[in-house]
Amino acid sequence: MSVFVSHTSIDCHDAYSLSEWWREVLDYTADPEDPNLPGHEECPISDPDTGHTLLFLEVPDQQLPAKRIHFDVRPRERTQAEEIDWLLGRGASEVADHRGIFGPGSGWMTMADPEGNQFCVLLSEVERAAWIPPEE
Repeated sequence: MSVFVSHTSIDCHDAYSLSEWWREVLDYTADPEDPNLPGHEECPISDPDTGHTLLFLEVPDQQLPAKRIHFDVRPRERTQAEEIDWLLGRGASEVADHRGIFGPGSGWMTMADPEGNQFCVLLSEVERAAWIPPEE
């Protein structure tokens, strides 16, 4: 069992402007069904061929953190909780628990690898599908 990199997150002050800049530079695309707009605090762009996604996240801090780029990983076969336990057993540590911030079954856990590099553990695809109501 393993996780996969769901996307690479980049902390910034203006998610829309920075995502638009990188979208043009990399020839990535935005989701036409959920376009990025000025004022959005989260703006993803994706490689149209591979699906690799960069997620630009606005942070309120005047000074951006030293570690501005981190992986967001999504469990393939385990639940989020099982993946967190598995990672803790292999030397990862908890940094901040953001599970449940949008209601039961939502959120993420910020963790650090054995050298202190931070990453976030998201819900598995199955958990995510169960949490997000289908569009009508």
